[in-house]
Amino acid sequence: MRIFIDKQSPKAFQALGQTSEAVRTVAAEAGLDRTVVELINLRVSQINGCAFCLDLHTRAAVRAGESAQRLGVLAAWRDTEVFSAPERAALELAEATTDPTDAGAQESAYDAARRVLTDDQISAAIWVAVTINAFNRVSIMSKHPVRANRGARGEESGLPVSGR
Repeated sequence: MRIFIDKQSPKAFQALGQTSEAVRTVAAEAGLDRTVVELINLRVSQINGCAFCLDLHTRAAVRAGESAQRLGVLAAWRDTEVFSAPERAALELAEATTDPTDAGAQESAYDAARRVLTDDQISAAIWVAVTINAFNRVSIMSKHPVRANRGARGEESGLPVSGR
């Protein structure tokens, strides 16, 4: 069993939490809607395969008013027409931040962002991606569990589960 590094080193985790709060403030001041912030959190968590953060930020996105359709197609956002140009630019920046090895993708992301986002929004979107990447690593390396919610669809709720 792994240690929960957030519990083992609480001062470091608290500092990360303070960074996250500052980034939320920066995003709001830049005019990034809370749903855009949550879309970035979710897309980065999808790329990194962080189940804990996917669970947490799906619920946060729903609370912020995000639709089931958009959440369902987020992994294939480029193949849909449901995201606005600013949302698409923010998602592209998030992906380039999460996998910074492709210089061409970075340039493409910046070019797209410059057409529809302010400098403050570009900075905020990148900071959101940087922060969720850090939280993803904490949860992945700690193996934070995802448990069924009461009433969630699945064996725990007594409902049948297809595809198992």
